[in-house]
Amino acid sequence: MHRSYQPLKPVTNRYLQQRWDQNKYSDHRRKVTSALPVVDTRGMRTPAHVQLKLKKLQLQNERRSTIDRDNHLLASKLANIMTSKGLVDHRNQYNLKSLNADKRREEVLLVSRQNQAIYQRITSRQSEYRHQLWLDDWERAECRRDNISRYPHGLADKQRSTRKVKFEINDSSDASTNGTREHVQVVRLF
Repeated sequence: MHRSYQPLKPVTNRYLQQRWDQNKYSDHRRKVTSALPVVDTRGMRTPAHVQLKLKKLQLQNERRSTIDRDNHLLASKLANIMTSKGLVDHRNQYNLKSLNADKRREEVLLVSRQNQAIYQRITSRQSEYRHQLWLDDWERAECRRDNISRYPHGLADKQRSTRKVKFEINDSSDASTNGTREHVQVVRLF
C-alpha cells in the first residue's frame, strides 16, 4: 500500500513518509476532538426559583386537596346511602317566593281598573257620526242609479245567473299604412 501512496513532497522512502503522515493525522484528529472552545457560548444558568416554579406547585397542591376533599365527601355520601334503607329525597316541591309579587299584583289591578274606566267612557259616549244622513244619502244615490241605468237593477242580476257566453274569435287582416296586420277580435254572445 505504501507503493501507491503519493506524498506531497519528494521523499526517499515512501513507506516511512506514509507512517509519519498517518501519525500526524491521527494526532491532529485527537487534538480536534479534545479541543475546547475559546469563546464561551453556553447560556445563562436559569435561577433556581424559575426552575422550581413554586406557585405552580402550590396551585397543584391546592387542586389536589380540593379533589381529595370532594372525593371524601362523595365517599361519605355513598357510604351513607349504602347503610340507609335507600330512601332518597327526590321531591322538588318548592314554593316560589317573589319579593315584588305584591307590587306586581297591585300594578295589574291598577291597569285593569284603568282599562275598565276607559271602556265605560267609550261605551257611554254617543256617536258623533250622522248615521241616518249616510243612509238617506245612499238611498238617494240608489234611486239616481236606477233612474239613469238602461235596465232595472234586479233584472241584470237575474240575467247574469242564467246567461251562457261563448267566445268566437275571427281574425280579419287589414293592410295599414305601415304594412303591418292588425288582429281584431269579434265576440258574439249566444
